[in-house]
Amino acid sequence: MDEKDWIFLKILHEEKSITRTADRLYISQPALSYRLKNLEAEFGVALFFKTKKGIDFTSEGEYIVRYAEEMQRRLQQTKDHVMNMNDGINGTLRLGVSSNFARYKLPEILKRFSKQYPDIQFNLNTGWSTEIMSLLDSSKVHVGIVRNNYQWKGEKSLLSKERLFLISKREITMDELPNLPFINYHTDNSLKNLINDWWHEHFSSPPRITMEVDKLETCKEMVKNELGVAILPEMSLQPNDFLHKLCLRDKQGSPLQRNTWLMYDANFLNLSVVKAFVDFFDEE
Repeated sequence: MDEKDWIFLKILHEEKSITRTADRLYISQPALSYRLKNLEAEFGVALFFKTKKGIDFTSEGEYIVRYAEEMQRRLQQTKDHVMNMNDGINGTLRLGVSSNFARYKLPEILKRFSKQYPDIQFNLNTGWSTEIMSLLDSSKVHVGIVRNNYQWKGEKSLLSKERLFLISKREITMDELPNLPFINYHTDNSLKNLINDWWHEHFSSPPRITMEVDKLETCKEMVKNELGVAILPEMSLQPNDFLHKLCLRDKQGSPLQRNTWLMYDANFLNLSVVKAFVDFFDEE
């Protein structure tokens, strides 16, 4: 069993399908099936079985998958530390970043960082903050940038406090809001809960949701075309949007804010690429 087998098993465990796994690996299904049969012969047990929806893993297979994931993690750690032994600051920095931060803030940050450290490569994962927390917990990324206040056993520093705004094409008042068409977009539960709690604190009736869209940018375009109003984080709003904005405030009159955090395991500071990135933010 080698590194390729670890990768095969990990992807097969994610996809639960020989066809989709072969597609992701860019190999033929017969070649993948042959490799998997050899693995079963090596261990002398069945690793998976067929179901109506594809395949599922036996208890022995689940154990081997966990072993494969652990071996991948150890190999990556070894590569990190060997690269760290070289002179200078170089190697691959593994980042997990909240999608909106990755879209609106990260490119400019990485551009400036790369000018200062041109020999550092990036392995970037983006997603909802809950997904980034999972990557941090499993040490699949060196550093995470997440939105909202999650429990974290490692180091964390506050990057920014971001306000939330009610946006509309025409000027409106908060009193009008319950009667206006409201546009929802898919986002992580932390932001949903923040908005829902604010709404229940200010209004006795639920929002009049007339549209559900998948992305924040799609939502903003709908508002631009006068199809409703929405609540968006500050970083997604640009002057050339030409939208009216009302800052959300709590009962005490303070702006409703969402925190963005830089998080990492202190042990990773032994890697020069991680220390350089953390220090870069401290100097900002």
